[in-house]
Amino acid sequence: MVERVSEIDWQSWQPELLTTLMFVKSNEKVLLIEKKTGLGAGKINGPGGKIEPSETPLECAIRETSEELGIEVTDPTPMAELFFHAIEMPRIKAFVYVGEHFTGTPQETREARPIWHASNQLPFDAMWEDDRYWLPQILAGAPLTGWFSFKGERLMDHVIEIGPVIF
Repeated sequence: MVERVSEIDWQSWQPELLTTLMFVKSNEKVLLIEKKTGLGAGKINGPGGKIEPSETPLECAIRETSEELGIEVTDPTPMAELFFHAIEMPRIKAFVYVGEHFTGTPQETREARPIWHASNQLPFDAMWEDDRYWLPQILAGAPLTGWFSFKGERLMDHVIEIGPVIF
């Protein structure tokens, strides 16, 4: 059983899901969601979801944020590319964006409940275990690539490289 990131053959690794996440910053706060449906239901995260076959990651991030919160982010910036290798869950590649401007008012939907949190007091105990290692960095403006190994919902190992992302 693979537990360490260094034991995974990332050259031949293929994701089962391509997904996005969007984080909106405003006045030292970040807009998060309490996810109500699907993978991660009950956890706090950013809005996002599965990329449809005809979409780019950017189009997906904007669409998912609109569907989950009723807002349109007008200035999303690509900030992270994350690779999740999992035992007992799908392998996921996530494209992560951060924006500061949006139209509309965040509202609760069938999929999510919006929650504003201070950027320096994120609710990590209610989030995915990996979030504490990369989310503060991208909110501070540091783009990165991250590789994570999970067994179920338990983080086994991770590696993060700071540097530009292009997608």
